[in-house]
This record gives sequence, structure tokens and C-alpha cells, in this order.
Amino acid sequence: MEKEILIFGHKNPDTDTICSSIVKEKLEKKLGKNVKAVKLGEINKETKYALNYLNIKEPETVEKIEDSQEVILVDHNDFAQSVDGIENAKIIEVVDHHRIANFRTAEPLYYNAKPYGCTSTILFNEYKINNVEISKEEAILMSSAIISDTLLLKSPTTTKKDVEALEELEKIAGIDIKEYGLEMLKAGTDLDDLSEAQLINLDAKSLDKEGTKFVIAQVNTVSIDDVLKREDALKEAINKEIKEKGLSLFVLAITDILNSNSEIIALGSKASIIKDAFGKDLENDKAFLEGVVSRKKQLLPNIDKNI
Repeated sequence: MEKEILIFGHKNPDTDTICSSIVKEKLEKKLGKNVKAVKLGEINKETKYALNYLNIKEPETVEKIEDSQEVILVDHNDFAQSVDGIENAKIIEVVDHHRIANFRTAEPLYYNAKPYGCTSTILFNEYKINNVEISKEEAILMSSAIISDTLLLKSPTTTKKDVEALEELEKIAGIDIKEYGLEMLKAGTDLDDLSEAQLINLDAKSLDKEGTKFVIAQVNTVSIDDVLKREDALKEAINKEIKEKGLSLFVLAITDILNSNSEIIALGSKASIIKDAFGKDLENDKAFLEGVVSRKKQLLPNIDKNI
């Protein structure tokens, strides 16, 4: 029997990563491919809300892959954010909406990258191109991903394509997307039972720029002040990560999904770059960034060019 092609997104998976992996599996199976969606870590409460709503079992976790394993990457391309062994895998396809970084292959591949707000918006177009009908379940999965990545279309990463896709998916899904989306986003803001170490790694992206390693992590909330009640413990957990992983900078963005602002905690030897990146001095290792909600479009570009 032909070996399964594995489909997965990045480590510390978010809703787009998980939903897009499952949707891509469903699409490729309809096209006759032997594929399997997997994940590279534990899913968050927001994603659990979406899967539980649909009574879908979460994908199996994979920590390492064998040499020459055929894979399809969704929602990432950076090897630093991928599975152990990715350097020796056979990457046959990528579907992504991020910048291309730290990526190489030995053979040609299909690479579908668009500057959209969400990977599932790209997959929505793949269904159209392949003339494959979208089921209600698939529509809700893709809607969940778009809602998550664009914060219900309020994020600056939102594009016209995301808006158009979500409008059509809402009709297929047959649900009130705004009502469903708010409940899903709120589910992801329940952080009380997470340790500080879990919280800072809940949605953390590791990056490497010419040997300088840094992390930008993000948590969504409806009350920044509630999260900052744990400030000292969060800083202790961040400093432990910095020491253990040899990081030059760790930025934790605490994002208010209702008012579209973020408070960041920045620690490490490169923390002083925050002033150049955002024009804000750190006070007690913190800075309030009005209107900043997107790691991809607002946090990462400013930090990356100043690191």
C-alpha cells in the first residue's frame, strides 16, 4: 500500500494550522490522494471549541518524521517552526500565507503562497480551482481558521479575499458566523488553568536571523490586566526560556481581542530594540502598543528589521 503523505502546520499549532491541515486532507482525499493530517503539538482551547462544535477528533501528534517521508506543509514554511527531521523529508507541497524563510528543497514542488490573512482562504480557492464542492463541515473548519487569524476580520492582515471567502463560507455553513466566531475567540481567552510556561508557549513562533534566535509569542484575552496579574511569574518563565534556548529576545504579546490593542513583555539582551521597532520605551519590561494585534504584519516585521 502506498505510504500516507503527512499534512501538518507549525509547532504550537493554532486554529488555522489545525483546521487547514484537516481541510487539506479532506480536499486531497477527494482528489484521490493518500494523505493524513497530523499535528506537531497540543491544540489550544479556541481550536478545541471548533473541533468539539463539529465533533471532530483532533489529529494525531507527530514529534519526528522519517527520512524521505512525503509531506505537505500548511500555514508555515520555516524549518525552525516545523517537525524534527523536516530537513530530510520530501516536501511535495506548501500552502502558506507567511514570508518565506529558512526554506529549501532538493526537488521541485507545488508552492501555493498568497499574502492573505489566513491559509484556509487559500484552500478555499483550491476547492474552487479543482471544482470540488465544499461541505458544511469543511465550510465551518475554514471559517474557524479565518475568524481566528483575522480576529473576525478586524486584524490588519485581513484582505478582500478573506472577506469574500468568509461571506461565501457562512452561506454554506448555515450558521451566524459573528455569533459563532465570538464564542470561539472567547473560548481561546480562558487561560486560568494554564501554567506560566504553558501560557508563553501557547502560540510562540521561534525565529532565527543570522544566528540570532528570538521568539514572538502571543496570547489573546478580553482583559490585559487579568493576564498581567501574573506578570512576575510570566517574566520568570520567559527568562527560563531565554536561558535554556539561548535566545536574544523573547516578546510576549498580550492581545485584547475586543479593543484591538496589545501589551508586550520584552526580555533578553536585544530587548532595547523595542524602542526602534515601535517608538516606545519599555517600562518595567513592558510597552502598550495601541492598534497592534497581528504578529505577522505588525510585530514580526518591525522586530525583524531591528534585531
